[in-house]
Amino acid sequence: MALNIPTQWVQMVRKADLKTGRKAHDVWFAVSLALVAVMGLLAWGFLNARAAPLVRTARISLPDWPAGSPPITVALLSDIHIGNMVMDQRRLSDIVTQTNRLKPDLVLLAGDFVVGHSVSDVGLQAVEITPPIARLRPRLGTIAVLGNHDYWTHPKDVQAALLRAGVQVLDNQAVQTGPVVVAGVGDVFSGHDRPSQTLSAARQLLGPIVVLTHSPDLAPRVPADVHLVLAGHTHCGQVVLPWGAPVVTASPYAHGRRLYNPRYRCGLIHDPGRIVIVTGGVGSGTAPIRFGAPPDIWLLTLGPEHPRSE
Repeated sequence: MALNIPTQWVQMVRKADLKTGRKAHDVWFAVSLALVAVMGLLAWGFLNARAAPLVRTARISLPDWPAGSPPITVALLSDIHIGNMVMDQRRLSDIVTQTNRLKPDLVLLAGDFVVGHSVSDVGLQAVEITPPIARLRPRLGTIAVLGNHDYWTHPKDVQAALLRAGVQVLDNQAVQTGPVVVAGVGDVFSGHDRPSQTLSAARQLLGPIVVLTHSPDLAPRVPADVHLVLAGHTHCGQVVLPWGAPVVTASPYAHGRRLYNPRYRCGLIHDPGRIVIVTGGVGSGTAPIRFGAPPDIWLLTLGPEHPRSE
C-alpha cells in the first residue's frame, strides 16, 4: 500500500533537516574556534615562560655595613624547575650566560631546582643542573638553599648536584662571604625552616645578615636586626589576570594550603625596618606557562647607608 504524504510535509522535513545541519555546523565551528583559541593561548603562555628573564635592579643600604667595605652586587635567581617543558639544560645555560654578563660579585639561588612532588618524580633532573650551574663565575661564590620541590623529591640528589657545580648549599646554616653574612634558612612551606638556629649561627659571624630562603612567608618571623630577606617560590603568581589577581593561590599537592602570603607575592616589599625581595624565578612549576608574571633575575647592589646631610 502506497503512502500518500502531502508535499508540504516533505518540504517541512527537508527544511528541518537543513536547519539541524546548519546548527550542527555552527556548533562544530564554535567548538573548533574555541579549541584554536585555547591552543593559541597555551602557546603564548609557553613562550612567555621560555622568554629570557627580565633583569630587575635595586640598591639597598644596610645599616650595619662594615666600615670601609665597598658595595657588592648580588644576583638572585630562583625556581629553575628543570625537568618540565620550560626548562632544559640549553635554556638554563643561556640564563647562566645572561647572569655572568651582569658580573655579580655573589650569586644566590633561592631553591626549587627540580619539579615534582614525590621521590619518584625527580629521576635524572637533578643531575642536569650541574653542568650549566658550574659555569657561574661570581668572585664571592654561589650560595643556595633548597625549595619545597627539592625537599618533596630528593634533597640529597639536588644538594649533591649543586655541590658538584661548586655551589655552597645552606640548610639552616650561615656563612660569611665578603662583607655580608648569608643565613640560609630552610623552606617554610615544606616545614624545613629553623630560623632561630640559623640566625644564632649567623650572629657569630661578622657583617650584615642577609636571609636567603625559598618561601617569603618566613619574613614576618625574622627578627628586627635582619634588614634584608631574599626569596622566591611564588613565581610572582605565574598566571596573573589583567587586573592583578593570580589564578592559582592554593596548592593541590599540599591539601589546598595557601601557597604564599599575598603580601609577599612579588617584587620589593617594605616591611617595618626590613626589605623583602621576592623574585619571580626563571622557570615554572607544574604548568609550563606564564601570564602577567615574566621570569626575572634580581641584580642587587648592597652597601652602606648614605650619611644624612645636616
